Amino acid sequence: MHDLTDPAVARRVRMLKIGAAQVVIAGFTRVPEPPRYIDGCETINLGRTEDGRMLKRIGSVVSASFRLEQLHQALSGCSVVLARNLEMLVLATRARRRYAPKAALVFECLDIHRLLLRKNLVGRFLRAIETALVNQVDLILTSSPRFVSEYFKPRNFNRPIEILENKLLLSDYEAGRTNQPAQLGGPSWKIGWFGMLRCRRSFEILSSVAGRANGNLQVVIAGRPSPKEFPDFRNLVAKVPHVKFLGPYGFDELPALYSQVHFSWAVDYFEQGLNSAWLLPNRIYESVFFGAVPIASEGVETARWLAEKKIGVTLAGEPELALCNIVRSMTDQRYRQLFDALQNIPIVQLADTTESCRQLVESLQNIKNPERYR
Repeated sequence: MHDLTDPAVARRVRMLKIGAAQVVIAGFTRVPEPPRYIDGCETINLGRTEDGRMLKRIGSVVSASFRLEQLHQALSGCSVVLARNLEMLVLATRARRRYAPKAALVFECLDIHRLLLRKNLVGRFLRAIETALVNQVDLILTSSPRFVSEYFKPRNFNRPIEILENKLLLSDYEAGRTNQPAQLGGPSWKIGWFGMLRCRRSFEILSSVAGRANGNLQVVIAGRPSPKEFPDFRNLVAKVPHVKFLGPYGFDELPALYSQVHFSWAVDYFEQGLNSAWLLPNRIYESVFFGAVPIASEGVETARWLAEKKIGVTLAGEPELALCNIVRSMTDQRYRQLFDALQNIPIVQLADTTESCRQLVESLQNIKNPERYR
């Protein structure tokens, strides 16, 4: 795993366990004291990395590649080696070849790093490494069809590809989905920006509009700010009126978080036109499930997903102006229409069930079945 403290890692572990898999986790960490166990599964710490610092991450991978013996016991007898992100695939490929040559190798691609898309020598070098590694995998898992159409197919990878969306785990939320608005109508309208916080442009838009809206817009932020993009996020937020930061949160806090807001910010300019335009973030599944109307940017995969389901609102044109217009024109009746539309989306499109977890594990176990892809 690329980051043992990433909540998405814990969710994937729970999903595999629900599907009756036995899981051992190996990965890097970005904190001084990484967890020894994730959801009851033992972890193997491969070293320290830092968010956004690709050269340091490469150095950590090189260092870990000389300490693969610590994976020997974990890989002995395993049937599947699952690598999340490219740096983990480097290690997984070598470790599988050395300690579990009969195991299937699965590459779960979470995003496409901007360095891979460069036309210069660095980009060509990294793509060459990626091609050599991907040619050895038995299956590619990715979370958005746009990654397939915009990246994998143009690269002519000939490996099987399956979509595994960033849905919730239904078993995590016994109370089920929200079917009544937790918030009264506005104004003041409230937008929640939750998750990995790495988009400075999003913060600028939200704080600018909140500051100009005369109290008609409040912004609630929670999650883990990127240290590279936001070295002192709390202090930054403290200077902006009508914006508050609640800090990191656990998956069990999601219902309470979304109950505080009318809308969910599902806009990402971090790698505009590239990865940010292609991904389907977990916050769109969360917000629909918990009854917050998602806001997306025109022309990206998230907006297509919302339009296909006839839900949410889209920012067209200059984003500050578009958001100002949404806030200014929003009425209780219009908000109720937007909220009610969320209820038309079946739960299985938002959350993985026990059955879908079992299907995933069975699918991984049958990767090398020649009948699978006929």
